[in-house]
Amino acid sequence: MHFLDIRCVSCSLLNHSHIHLLKMAAPVVAEGAAVLAFRSVMQRVRQAADRSGTLPESIRVVAVSKTKPVSMIRQLYDAGHRCFGENYVQEIVDKAPQLPQDIEWHFIGHLQSNKVKTLLGGVPNLAMFEGVDNQKVANNLDRMVSTLGRNPLKVLVQFSTATRLENFFAKSGIDPSNCVDLAKHVKSSCPNLVFSGLMTIGRPDYTSTPENFKTLSNCRTEVCKALEMPEEQCELSMGMSSDFELAIEMGSTNVRIGSTIFGPRDYSKKQE
Repeated sequence: MHFLDIRCVSCSLLNHSHIHLLKMAAPVVAEGAAVLAFRSVMQRVRQAADRSGTLPESIRVVAVSKTKPVSMIRQLYDAGHRCFGENYVQEIVDKAPQLPQDIEWHFIGHLQSNKVKTLLGGVPNLAMFEGVDNQKVANNLDRMVSTLGRNPLKVLVQFSTATRLENFFAKSGIDPSNCVDLAKHVKSSCPNLVFSGLMTIGRPDYTSTPENFKTLSNCRTEVCKALEMPEEQCELSMGMSSDFELAIEMGSTNVRIGSTIFGPRDYSKKQE
């Protein structure tokens, strides 16, 4: 594992002739902080797994790098991490070719049908799609995987675990009452997709409650019974920066952590 050399800039450099050195040093400090934050997150993941009686290695940490530069992702890669996630198609398509091919990319959230080819064609090492929220998206993904000759793609079905009022403002995710039907469709009618489990983003402000996590866990029980599938083979993707420890304690096998690792996001150059 490679460790970063984080250097402090002496106050004696704070004169006119050395201002440019400070500007050059700032990104290095930020990237070093991300690696330190990542190690702290992994320690918290291990502790949460221990509290829940789960093997720490059974928890996947997806480092969500949206709006962050390739150089910062590379720092975490050099520190040993391999699983990264993005929310915007153009961003993941731009970043993936600049980084090692053994990265396991996750696309997280809703995907417009007209972006399916761009995503699958532009990211050969896309390992998982977290966000199948209707049959149309599932069918489009299935056809494009076949057309491009890719290996079957792992997918998670996305549910909304918010309240009815919160769902009014939510952007994606199907109602839990429809969980079995969509999971069945992916499993039986999409031969180029691998139904791998369920995911939720929680409430519209991206926070979650124990009730949200319990709802997804109940959905897994229903889906696995209907599909005659062992629950341990059905992943639960729930928990983000503010609540990943609680999510792990309530059964999550896949947590998506962004700002706690990379710092506040810059949406000034938001990409669709």
